[in-house]
Order: sequence, then C-alpha cells, then structure tokens
Amino acid sequence: MAKRTKGLLISTIESSGEVQMNLDQYFLDQTINCDAIAFTLRFYIWNDFWLSIGHHQKQIPDHWLNLERDRRIQIIRRPSGGGAVLHSGGITYAITFKKPLYKKMSYQLVNNWLITTFNKLGLILKQGSVKKSLIKDNCFGSNFTTDLVDQNGHKRIGSAQYWKKGSFLQHGEILLDPPSELWFEIFGEKAPPQIILSANKNEIIKELKSSFVSSHPEYLIEDLLISC
Repeated sequence: MAKRTKGLLISTIESSGEVQMNLDQYFLDQTINCDAIAFTLRFYIWNDFWLSIGHHQKQIPDHWLNLERDRRIQIIRRPSGGGAVLHSGGITYAITFKKPLYKKMSYQLVNNWLITTFNKLGLILKQGSVKKSLIKDNCFGSNFTTDLVDQNGHKRIGSAQYWKKGSFLQHGEILLDPPSELWFEIFGEKAPPQIILSANKNEIIKELKSSFVSSHPEYLIEDLLISC
C-alpha cells in the first residue's frame, strides 16, 4: 500500500457554483479513496453573484428566492455547514484532509496558516470570539472561534466543514471586496469594507499556496492543472 504522503495543489479556475461544488466533492472522494493522497488544496473564483447555502440551513428566505428568480443572484447548497455566503469579489479556498486526529486541530491548522500568510501580506487577523451559537442566515454576521476577524472586528474569513468517512472538506471564503448594495439587499446588513492590499488575487493565492507547502515539508507536493 502506498504511503499517504502526497498533497495535490490544484489550479485556480473561475466557474459556476455547480462546477465548483462538484469539484470539491470529487477531490474529497479522491482524498478518501486514494491511499497516496493526504490532502488537496485549491482556490477558486465564482463566475457570477452566487449565494451558497450551508448544509443545515433548511429554510431559504423568500426574498432570496425572488432575487434568484429576477436573475440577480444564483443559489446553490454547499455540503459544508454554516450560514449563507455571497461569493463576489473574494477568493474561496477548499482543502481536504484524510482522517485527522482531532476536528478542532484541523481548524487550528488551517487558521494558523491563514493568519501567518495574511500577516505577511499586511492584514492582521485573529480568531473570532463566539464558541457556539445558532446559525445565522448571513455567515459573515457572526464570528465563531473557527473564523478570522481583522483589527477592526470585521470578519474576513469564514470557514465550515463537511466530514465523510473520517476525512473532511473545509470551505473558506476570503472576503476582499464585497458588493455593498447587493449585500444589503440580501442580508439587510452593511457589508464589511473592502480590504486594501498591495497584492492582487493571483498574488494572494500564490502566497497562500507557497506558505502552506513550506509549512508541510513532510508531504510530496504535486501540481494538478484543471480546466472548466
């Protein structure tokens, strides 16, 4: 049996919610079923105004459905938990890991990586303060200890997991420049302000990948090119 020493770094694509969710499920299944794969990591961009609904959000508000009917947004359900996320102007990450020892350790591992990398990019982040609460419609309307907030208390990265056969898929949205008017229409709340960084999206992704690889020298890293 092959050792579980391989990590896959997957190329970034911009595509629909259906494509992105199907790819996330595919790479989780590959992580579960392929003995050689310890983890996969990819970043992606959504090709329109997509609202992803958390797995446990049973009711979709009528005004969201009206916005979808009017073709203002498109709605898709994530396998991961948490509240709804408006994907526009940001970067989504998806990481899968094979059978970690502790659930909390997986969040901590990912958050440490994100905090360290964004600190280098000029954005200071820290963990949220809420340990447990009811799921809000708006993912970015709360800051759990698994989330990351900036120096002004604005939530910048929201993360949620989906577990399958002992392995997990973790989704995270890196909020950079949310559309303020549409955000208010959907959530009835003011959107967090734009993050001003010297790096563009591609440079941010490159730095995040490099940081993750350097912090896990125990894995053999392979780049995987995909297209939509």
